[in-house]
Amino acid sequence: MSADIVTRKRKMGDRSGRKAAPAPSKWPDVKAKPNLQINRIKETDLFTVPNFFSSVESKAFVRVAESMGFAHQGSLGPLKGEAYRDNDRISVTDHSLATTIWESGLKTLFSNIKIRGKTAVGLNPNIRFYRYKVGQRFGRHIDESVDVGEGRRTHYTLLVYLSGGPKPKNGAKDLSSDVLVGGETVFYSSRNSVVAEVAPTEGMALLHIHGDKCMLHEARNVTKGVKYVFRSDVVFA
Repeated sequence: MSADIVTRKRKMGDRSGRKAAPAPSKWPDVKAKPNLQINRIKETDLFTVPNFFSSVESKAFVRVAESMGFAHQGSLGPLKGEAYRDNDRISVTDHSLATTIWESGLKTLFSNIKIRGKTAVGLNPNIRFYRYKVGQRFGRHIDESVDVGEGRRTHYTLLVYLSGGPKPKNGAKDLSSDVLVGGETVFYSSRNSVVAEVAPTEGMALLHIHGDKCMLHEARNVTKGVKYVFRSDVVFA
């Protein structure tokens, strides 16, 4: 049994103190999407939202992230209580971008979701971009709830896949449009059985509760192409 496949939950190893990257001069335009649909998975606090970003928006975020420059993200390892991690990462704090994405459709999706009597009020302005190349993965872990001040706390993880799905027919050669194989996000029960396996699909959002109710999950090994992910958290107050 590998070191990261255990019954006790490991932290994600996203340690504080890392310097955030400067925001670019201009982010891609994100259009409002009033007709987003929630696909809940097996009566869990886990759901996907198809076409949360358009293909144009997804590819534009990939280009901006690549222009900013990724840094490798590892972990201290299982012996230090952290999951195995091997991917590339960018972290940037941008309140305006967080508000734009929240207002584009997430606000409506979360209008009826409450956590301990609190309602969703926005996105964590700490925006992260993840890149997984061939051979990279993120072992089984949980996402922790974060206090963002003024009585506000994160309770849901937002992942938006910026690559994945069938290869476009226009012959585009940028990394985001290469065939992506592997990289599934897999959720496990307390008995280590698979609850859900979500394959990356360009523009699709995946949301799941985190903190003390977070399911153990992992990002499987990428075997072909490059997996890009936009990451933030839903804040409640």
